[in-house]
Amino acid sequence: MPTFCVYLGSRTGHDTAFLDAARQLGDELATRGHALVYGGARVGMMGALADRVMAAGGEVTGVMPDHLVEREQAHRGLTRLIRVRNMHERKASMAAHSDAFIALPGGIGTLEELFEAWTWQYLGLHDKPIGLLDTRAFYAPLLTFLDGTVTQGFLDPATRANLIDATTAPDLLDALEQRLDGY
Repeated sequence: MPTFCVYLGSRTGHDTAFLDAARQLGDELATRGHALVYGGARVGMMGALADRVMAAGGEVTGVMPDHLVEREQAHRGLTRLIRVRNMHERKASMAAHSDAFIALPGGIGTLEELFEAWTWQYLGLHDKPIGLLDTRAFYAPLLTFLDGTVTQGFLDPATRANLIDATTAPDLLDALEQRLDGY
């Protein structure tokens, strides 16, 4: 069973479409028999995603540093909650327990996690596929910026092509599954 690491906001954002996208992704992951690894919170989009996967009978692993367990309101109903010492261990653990990465809308933490996973891929530390769920064109300005880094010679076109984007959960999972070994 492939496991997808999902980075997303611990807030819901102002547009209900973001929360709906998290729920749709949760439904889609569970329906396809995929497990979820995420940051472990019960609040915001993070909690909605985990709740939806579990409601459909899916397996959910949360990874949270000790100092954030209470601050971020750790989800107590998960299949498994892995407690780690710090954010560095959190990201490493999430990556170690996953076969692919997805980023939904979120803040600086989501972006930091996304770019670290993508950098690790670029450096050859893993070959796991990475995708953006571009709900309501949330990531459109970032994708335009990244295309500009290619045009300006700072990013190789092949590296840019490794960041998959789609506007719906089914389309994104289809593309990521095609890149996973065994599909």
